Amino acid sequence: MTLSEILSNEELRQHEFPVARNSIFLAHAAVCPLPRRVTEAISMYTAACNEGDQEDAFPEGELMTTRKLFARLLNAQPEEIALVGPTSLGLSLVAGGLPLRKGDNILVYFDDYPSNVYPWMALAEKGIQVRFMNIRDLGRIRLIDVIGQVDENTRLVALASCHFLAGYRINLEEIGRGLAARKIPFCVDAIQTLGAFPTTVEHVDYLAADAHKWLLGPCAAGVLFVRKSLQERLRPTVFGWHNVRCPNYVAQEQIVFPPDARRYEAGSHNLLGIVGLRASLELLLELGVENIAAELLRKRALLIPALQEKGYTVLQADAAPANASGIVTFYKPDADLPGLHTKLKEANIIVSLRASRSGQRYIRLSPHFYNTDAELHRLLEHL
Repeated sequence: MTLSEILSNEELRQHEFPVARNSIFLAHAAVCPLPRRVTEAISMYTAACNEGDQEDAFPEGELMTTRKLFARLLNAQPEEIALVGPTSLGLSLVAGGLPLRKGDNILVYFDDYPSNVYPWMALAEKGIQVRFMNIRDLGRIRLIDVIGQVDENTRLVALASCHFLAGYRINLEEIGRGLAARKIPFCVDAIQTLGAFPTTVEHVDYLAADAHKWLLGPCAAGVLFVRKSLQERLRPTVFGWHNVRCPNYVAQEQIVFPPDARRYEAGSHNLLGIVGLRASLELLLELGVENIAAELLRKRALLIPALQEKGYTVLQADAAPANASGIVTFYKPDADLPGLHTKLKEANIIVSLRASRSGQRYIRLSPHFYNTDAELHRLLEHL
């Protein structure tokens, strides 16, 4: 199956993405609907679970298959992939496991999504200095902004690959190279790009992302990437039968972790979620993330001038293609955006209502590859 086949064959599109039958879903930066193949994979597994032990019903080799698919997507190694669920958990494992000392500092962005703020803020209780980046334009983070705010005591920089509201994608390679030259590890919250734009880890040390947005997977079925060379340094902060050696389920006198990223998977896996996640990863890799990215940028180019013609201000409208994303956020200072959000919902057009720290309300659009131009034009008509 290809993108062009999906977009040119309405019967196929509605079959593969049942949400398209009754609504126009433009909120993939929030929580996505599931494609048919994902729900079918979960249904087949749950049916098997009716007959006995859930773990016995779990397809043999499914965990390793999912690790390998994630490794392909990230250009990583399977032994660098932990299947830990929510982005918040992955980032918290990094924050809690770093060997930090009083007087060290980390650099984060305060106006990022809270999941990529609170795990780092909590380190202040240990005497770690938590520095908030000074950025002039919401979400627009460049290498010069990062390098100008680190020093010899900076032990980590934690950023999102794309700002959840402004939709600005940072240059992971450029920032990663700049930090590596200063021997500063780089942690990335990749939930707003993984599955939508190429997001690889050649210049990233830690990365976390759940599957329920652009990956088109179930909630709490995500990934934590930890570079192999750093796994001994990043100590696990959760412990259980799965990540500590316990032959025959018997506790041992010493805590011994697996020699790979499984050391961050403490207990039983989210088996239902992983079955669905494997199906969604296969779908995205079949279509090609580069193809998906090109389609999302094409949709963005359709939406922005049309919104501006209607008098709306679009955040990061001038972002270069390398920094543009599938998120298109707009507002008018005097518009009733909550009311507009409700009216769109009543018309079965699903978008997101968001707000900035100042209280300004915004409508956020986040179409995925299967949304058609006709759907986008219908949205514009309602505006």
